[in-house]
Amino acid sequence: MASSGSVFYLSALIILAAAAATVASSSLSPYYYDRVCPEALPTIKRLVEAAVYREQRMGASLLRLHFHDCFVNGCDASILLDPSPTIDSEKNARPNLNSARGFEVIDQIKQAVDEVCGRPVVSCADILAVVARDSVVALGGPTWKVKLGRRDATTASRAKADSDIPSPFMDLPALINNFKNQGLNEKDLVALSGGHSIGFAQCFVFRNRIYSETNIDPKFAQQRRSTCPRIGGNSTLSPLDPTPARFDTAYFTNLIKKKGLLHSDQQLFNGGSTDGIVKTYSSNAKAFSADFARSMVKMGNIKPLTGNKGQIRLNCRKVN
Repeated sequence: MASSGSVFYLSALIILAAAAATVASSSLSPYYYDRVCPEALPTIKRLVEAAVYREQRMGASLLRLHFHDCFVNGCDASILLDPSPTIDSEKNARPNLNSARGFEVIDQIKQAVDEVCGRPVVSCADILAVVARDSVVALGGPTWKVKLGRRDATTASRAKADSDIPSPFMDLPALINNFKNQGLNEKDLVALSGGHSIGFAQCFVFRNRIYSETNIDPKFAQQRRSTCPRIGGNSTLSPLDPTPARFDTAYFTNLIKKKGLLHSDQQLFNGGSTDGIVKTYSSNAKAFSADFARSMVKMGNIKPLTGNKGQIRLNCRKVN
């Protein structure tokens, strides 16, 4: 039988371990760079605004990079690592191949931030998180305080990217479970899906929906078929909602009208448990903006590398 002393010692270890886990998750702070490099965030903002001004679609692409990064082993910039003998790049995973973009913008921002800071103190993972926020703001969306202090991964997982990034072909139960696995609830699912208020999708991703599904407005389906044939044109783009360069609630209004472009989009309003949230956001932009910002902070806190874990990459595309 264990002595009371050993039980006390074991209990103390458990408490210390729990405390350490809490400290790790709470060590991110919006003020992380205020002293070490106060010009970091203004530099990122300026370059994001310039990139979105050059090409409005880029805002959605940069937001998507952060999302796809966080869903694979946490927000650690693993999505930015190029293929190498030791890296099975997430760029080659099905959700990212010939789809994820904006890497050159991240490279430009990393170089500029390191120059203004005088040394590489800002992680690529933090750059992705800030760039996502600044892209949304540049397209008329809400702002929020990005918690900072993440470090960069030294590994990547194409297999995890294939399995963990939510698919546009998922039904509602699969979407709910996918987000639950990341510590995100149904409100987070709907709010973060509102990121589809901006951007475009390729024809092959929604072809089956516009030709085979019944919970779709017939005129909308016909309109989309005009640029997305049954065969060919796989990479032809269509807007995810009527205002792809403005962050607004048109995405949710479209779902109520059965005009969701992706199967996974329309699943959010299809007689299931998330219908009420979609209705709320469609008529209450303030509620959507507040919940989107809250969910972005929550997503940005998925398994960050802090302290001695990971590294601050010199080049976001490769391990030091």
